[in-house]
Amino acid sequence: MADVAPVLTIEASHKSRGAAYYAWHRFLANKGAVFAGVLLLLILLVAVFAPFLTGVGPNEQKYLTSALAFPSAEHWFGIDDLGRDYFTRIIHGARVSISIGLAAASFSVLIGLPLGAIAGYFGGTIDWFIMRIIEIFSVVPPLLAALLLAALTKGGYFNIVLIAALFGWVQVCLMVRAQVMAFRNKEFIRAAQALGGSTWYIILRHIIPNSISPIIVGFVLAIPLAMMLEAGLSFLGVGIPPPTPSWGQMINLGINFMFFYWHLALFPTLALAITVLVVTMFGDGLRDALDPTLKGR
Repeated sequence: MADVAPVLTIEASHKSRGAAYYAWHRFLANKGAVFAGVLLLLILLVAVFAPFLTGVGPNEQKYLTSALAFPSAEHWFGIDDLGRDYFTRIIHGARVSISIGLAAASFSVLIGLPLGAIAGYFGGTIDWFIMRIIEIFSVVPPLLAALLLAALTKGGYFNIVLIAALFGWVQVCLMVRAQVMAFRNKEFIRAAQALGGSTWYIILRHIIPNSISPIIVGFVLAIPLAMMLEAGLSFLGVGIPPPTPSWGQMINLGINFMFFYWHLALFPTLALAITVLVVTMFGDGLRDALDPTLKGR
């Protein structure tokens, strides 16, 4: 009997830890995702504290006599054609790109979450109708459609956020729908129905809380999609209007000088590529940690 007590204690401790504990340890075991998370945190801190990291504003033309200067110890990323410090503009561009990604991802969740929950729970005609809407958005090239909408609305920060959310909710909706369909016939849902719980009570109290994993993953993976869409629209001239710094807009500028002043195209491209890669790696690691059954698919 003396040996039974430690075994029971160990089993009880394992049960008390819960799913979050094991998800956290699965995430920590993914070295690539951990590295991406640390780098993403660093990028976010740089974006948040950008005004305190530079001595000049992103639009101050203080170095006109040194326009198009190459990177140096004084100006790490060089000077652009209008005499503005390029490092300053790139880290301020991070504020624009990342904030658009976060805002668009939030709107994507607000649209995709209720639609996915309704489609997965009710099924039938409602599910068929929502899936047809998803198919329409799936066959339309996002960049071309976003380009048309941005041209009609004349771009701008808020319009770009709405356009990115319009094409980002589909993935969130599909992930939530699949999770809800897996849960709707579970015993605790049937018990809630038998006890007289209303449909919306069951969805809000049981379905959505148990679908938190795909919601988080869908939110994180929607961020790089919105950032890439904003960069593409700004590159084409219908995104964030100048002089507000945007990585896509800066890449568009750098292309004009690429053969002679390579730094104007290289640094904003690297900033965008690294940030998108880091967010994507972090999102993939989060997905594997929260739902290990998806690993390797």
